[in-house]
Amino acid sequence: MSRREIREQIFKLLFRTEFYKEEDLQEQRQLFLDELGQEENEDTHYIQQKYEDILSHLAEIDAMVNEVALGWKTSRMGKVDLTLIRLAVYEMKFEEDVPQGVAINEAVELAKNYGTDDSSSFVNGILAKLT
Repeated sequence: MSRREIREQIFKLLFRTEFYKEEDLQEQRQLFLDELGQEENEDTHYIQQKYEDILSHLAEIDAMVNEVALGWKTSRMGKVDLTLIRLAVYEMKFEEDVPQGVAINEAVELAKNYGTDDSSSFVNGILAKLT
């Protein structure tokens, strides 16, 4: 898989966390990986690891977003937008090998595909405040 495809799969897996209780997340992760239809390989291991890393930093990521999202709190944001913002903030703040511009651009592109008409500009606006 390309980096873009991997990022999209991480987004899809992370999106599931918005609909399930914490105790169900491990089962949801396994169901997601089964749906990918791939044997465990480097890509699926990377997807799982990054997903776990993002979840472990979720409170910190949400605090950063809430600090800059004037008039918006993560609890009010659309689930697609919030998931994309969380993924990009993680990449911007916790991954040294992902340039901030790449993290923002990838989130905006995914917002165009999965969000509403306003999602890409909303995601871009929030992420721009975190650079």
